[in-house]
Amino acid sequence: EVAILPMGATEAHNWHLPYGTDSYQNEAIAAEAGRLAWEAGAKVAVLPNIPFGVQTGQLDIPFCINMNPSTQLQLLDDVISSLVGVGVPKFCILNGHGGNDFRQMLRELQAKYPQIFLSVISWYQAHSGKGIIEILGDHADERETSLILHLHPELVLPPSEWGKGEDNPWRLKAMREKWAWAQRAWTQATNDTGSGDPSLSTPEKGNAYFKAITERVSDYWVELAQIDPAALYDGKH
Repeated sequence: EVAILPMGATEAHNWHLPYGTDSYQNEAIAAEAGRLAWEAGAKVAVLPNIPFGVQTGQLDIPFCINMNPSTQLQLLDDVISSLVGVGVPKFCILNGHGGNDFRQMLRELQAKYPQIFLSVISWYQAHSGKGIIEILGDHADERETSLILHLHPELVLPPSEWGKGEDNPWRLKAMREKWAWAQRAWTQATNDTGSGDPSLSTPEKGNAYFKAITERVSDYWVELAQIDPAALYDGKH
């Protein structure tokens, strides 16, 4: 009923987290949310995680591996074409990296493949961490550090090695007010590649946050599996 494609990244996450943080999180969230959805009766298939994302603002950081949006579009076209060929009716990207933006790609691909319903979710938007996480950031912060402490504690350096995750704000007023946008030059915008204070991170918070995320994501997949793609909207027709 639904094919799930997790798409992460390979990039620096402060001094203390592994470069594969986005992929480790994505794989675990996809597997657990998929398990919950399957046990609720939804026929979902979780595909292997794609470990590379858009890193065009981090090309000066060693081993940040960039996959251009145009490459992502071609990859998605190939995957979706394969699914269409065997009659899979719905497809969902599980995005785990803030630098990825699949909406315009899905606009183009939905027009090309009308026989399959395409959607994308970003797990960090499904649940912000509010009520669990005390200091909200957006990269290698308390959320991500707590998750990796829960999922892969052996890959996290000791707290003495953690950077502060302090951002350097834009000098441009419109950028600071967030009504203008430009790609961040990561080594100028951050001091340790982190964006958000990780100091209060714990595996217990990671466990609670992981549970909250996977339950929310699985709920969407159950609903998606059940719905008729020809009847997605309420109202008179």
